[in-house]
Amino acid sequence: MRFKTIWTLLMAAFLAVPSLALAKTDLTIAVDAPPKSMNPHSYNSDANLSYMSNFFDGLLQRHASEGKLASALATEWERQDALTWKFKLRKGVQFHNGNTFNAADVKFTFERMKDPKFSRFVNIANAIASIDTPDDYTVIFKTVKPVPWFAETMHQNFIVDMESSLERDSGDYNTRPIGTGAYKFVEWVKGSYVRLEANPDYWEGAPMYKSVEIKPITQSATRFAAIASRQADILSGVPVTLIDRIKKNPAIEIVSRPARRCIYMDLGNKKGTPFEDIRVRKAIAMAINGPEIIKTVMHGQATPAAQIPDTATIGYEPSLSRLPYNPEKSMALLREAGYADGFDITIAGPNDRYINDKQISEAVAKYLAKIGLNVTLDVKPKSIFFDELASHKHAFYLIGWMDGSYDFGRSAQMLLHTVDPEKGLGVYNGAKYSDPSLDKMIIESSGILDRAEREKALQAINKKSVEDIAWIPLHYQQDIYAVSTQKKISFTPRPDRWIVVKEIK
Repeated sequence: MRFKTIWTLLMAAFLAVPSLALAKTDLTIAVDAPPKSMNPHSYNSDANLSYMSNFFDGLLQRHASEGKLASALATEWERQDALTWKFKLRKGVQFHNGNTFNAADVKFTFERMKDPKFSRFVNIANAIASIDTPDDYTVIFKTVKPVPWFAETMHQNFIVDMESSLERDSGDYNTRPIGTGAYKFVEWVKGSYVRLEANPDYWEGAPMYKSVEIKPITQSATRFAAIASRQADILSGVPVTLIDRIKKNPAIEIVSRPARRCIYMDLGNKKGTPFEDIRVRKAIAMAINGPEIIKTVMHGQATPAAQIPDTATIGYEPSLSRLPYNPEKSMALLREAGYADGFDITIAGPNDRYINDKQISEAVAKYLAKIGLNVTLDVKPKSIFFDELASHKHAFYLIGWMDGSYDFGRSAQMLLHTVDPEKGLGVYNGAKYSDPSLDKMIIESSGILDRAEREKALQAINKKSVEDIAWIPLHYQQDIYAVSTQKKISFTPRPDRWIVVKEIK
């Protein structure tokens, strides 16, 4: 009966697909999230960065499938001392408007990134004390303090053209990208599509597909209908409920990989609230049946998580294990903490950002109600939720995280450190968790240059955060794509979930 309902919904979505009429493009990609801006620094989210990676280049890049750091607009880079980084730039590169790329564009880009009016990347930009350009193809950064992961972020700090950026108003700058990337911007119809055309003069050589359309379709059944009806060639965010049916369709191939993103419940330890008591935080953690969520909500398409960083991230600690599901122990801990009759708790989260995010929040609500808590569910579109998170509205919420720098030190500074806007610390610490001893460990780790020593320091921070229940890890997502077999497309998923069209063959 359940599958019949799913299939009925799918057919209804299929009938709605004519509104997605396929343009005459060489490649059409249906994705699960729209862009919020064409300003490459306006949103530090993988969804927005995925679009931007086609129009812009960073000083460095990461290739599929392992995500290893490689040269891009910079051909060489080195750390000269604890505070100094030197980049040698690629010659002969042009922006899409014909302007020549040089060191002045790099300096302008990072200085503009300091301005919150243009940027959500102020964390990395404010870490820069000075930028020197001794010649047109050399850039020397001096950081305020040691930033071990400085180069590791250079694939997502996209470089803009200084000359045209200074001349354009904000409306044009936010809607019409001018980069050096493999694709040029053609058109953006909000809620419908983004159209791209190949850059024939791209420094790596012209990409294979000349005309490309990326269609954001947030409703999963409708998105799947687009590829089922051959109106899309590649699909991201395949509904886990439909995987078995998709596998039976010879015209569609499933391509998947374990995701780097951890889905977790974030919670603070604010004084005067129940969360101040570690017994309460531990009770909540032990009340949530993570394996059952993976089995029933995620249909097996996830792997258990005991920590936030994944195995590829410096600071991953293999010895960590998740607290066992034990509702009886949870209730005993609540009684010890003085909450035998429970307390009011609100579970917040998005309903359109992560795989089955709403259903995960509903499952958590069910588990917490079983141990006597008075639960209110507050899930909403990500466009609203993330703005609320920035204003620290929520004390307990579902969120996902993947560190683009592959360094837990960066994650800890943004997610775990006590909120300090002036220093750019705790910028994503929505629940305002605070531990002075952890803060000290986080800051001290940033001065460690030796990789092995640094990894031990980050593992210690990671372990302490888990032991103190600074967050409750649930699982790592599985990234699932569907690819039409009609065009014999070779598509390799990336660890960061970006769809970089130049890599599709």
